[in-house]
Amino acid sequence: MHPTGVGTWTGDWAWSLPLIVLTVVIHVCGLAVIGESVVKVLAESVDRRRFMFKFAVVMAITSLLATILHGIEAAIWAAAYWFLDALPDARTAMLYSISAMTSYGHAALFLKDRWQLMGALEALNGMLLFGLTTAFLFAMIQRVWPIGSRDHHRDRQQGSG
Repeated sequence: MHPTGVGTWTGDWAWSLPLIVLTVVIHVCGLAVIGESVVKVLAESVDRRRFMFKFAVVMAITSLLATILHGIEAAIWAAAYWFLDALPDARTAMLYSISAMTSYGHAALFLKDRWQLMGALEALNGMLLFGLTTAFLFAMIQRVWPIGSRDHHRDRQQGSG
């Protein structure tokens, strides 16, 4: 089997690998900043009821910020598609990028033949980014949950003493 246009894939890799590295670095740095803020805010909680409300609000905001981070990274890919003339305009490039990054794939948009591998590589990038986000959210829950339960255990110990 001889895939057509294999020689043109060099450009796809040459553009995609730096974009993958760039977006992963941005993502990890962004998640680190978000994570430190979450722990700082939730560490200030004292009573259990307030902690639970604060925890829910902070995790909702954390999810929103992570989503914005994904949007920024999709915009970086979209800018590359537009720059390379792989898609006709910024709006189409952004829609395609989000579709590729999420592996949604239902938008009736296609990269020019020359750049089609790049879309698949963006989907690979999206898998990495969403995996990092999932691990981050799980780690945040594990890291901050004991902050609230410490107060809960202390209150129970003081009540039974």
